[in-house]
Amino acid sequence: MAEKILRRPDVEARTGLARSTIYDWMKRGAFPQPVALGARLVGWRESEIDAWLAARETKAA
Repeated sequence: MAEKILRRPDVEARTGLARSTIYDWMKRGAFPQPVALGARLVGWRESEIDAWLAARETKAA
């Protein structure tokens, strides 16, 4: 089964983060990097976003 790719609006909805925060945290290495889907099109692997969210929940507990 192919990995599901999430587009930015989906990532924002799942994480509760704004676009600017996502890109800032990516620069700092604190957020998963996107995969290129085209010349000007990117998406994030669902599994990486889920793992990132799980790690943040663990830190908060």
